[in-house]
Amino acid sequence: MNANATTIEAKAVLITGANRGLGRALCDEALRRGATRVYAGTRKPVVHADDRVVSLTLDVTDPEQIAQAAESVTTLDVLINNAGISLPDALADRIALEQHLAVNLYGTWGVTDAFLPLLARSQGTIVNVVSLAAFAAVPVLPAYSISKAAAFSLTQSMRALAAGQRVSVHAVMAGPIDTDMVRGLDIQKASAESVAAGIFDGLALGEEEIFPDPLSRGLRESWRAGLLKEFERQNAALLEREAEAA
Repeated sequence: MNANATTIEAKAVLITGANRGLGRALCDEALRRGATRVYAGTRKPVVHADDRVVSLTLDVTDPEQIAQAAESVTTLDVLINNAGISLPDALADRIALEQHLAVNLYGTWGVTDAFLPLLARSQGTIVNVVSLAAFAAVPVLPAYSISKAAAFSLTQSMRALAAGQRVSVHAVMAGPIDTDMVRGLDIQKASAESVAAGIFDGLALGEEEIFPDPLSRGLRESWRAGLLKEFERQNAALLEREAEAA
């Protein structure tokens, strides 16, 4: 069995952006797979029929809310950084780029940093919902693509740095999902429910990069066997050599 394999049954899971779209689908899928507690991190409180769901007021761009949320959670096995934005832009001004980075990059970093002590204690799992746009920019969504490329690089750094605490880190490399975020784009989209199931299936297999939908799965094998993945492993090994030399 892969050392990074993670099942959801009997686990405590925190999902950011859990009020709709993929976040809501992840919440429902975690419950279906037997999670004992699902913390739903949202800007506004959510109501769920299942009493295993605990609403957390969590704006990922607000350091105070992140700190308060971390204080209110006593145990955590899986953190899913799902909150994200995708706003139309043409890189015409810096504000749009900063908005995307604030949520998609710094939000992911801030939430992970706050909850890492709990995850280290449980030898848990971090899942960052990235995008195929991290590999190839979507020209009509340039700021989104830039922020997701940065989030993927962050994920790779987290993976190497958290390994010493026995925390596994995974990137979800999803194609377009049929949610409000890209509903106006005339492209092939996968349902949020099928992507949520694909994410948890990938975790159960211990996949570092999870390709959870038909479009992204076409890249799975070439990525795993490719030079860029091998280069990531070589860079991560620098930490091991530094530890041996210390």
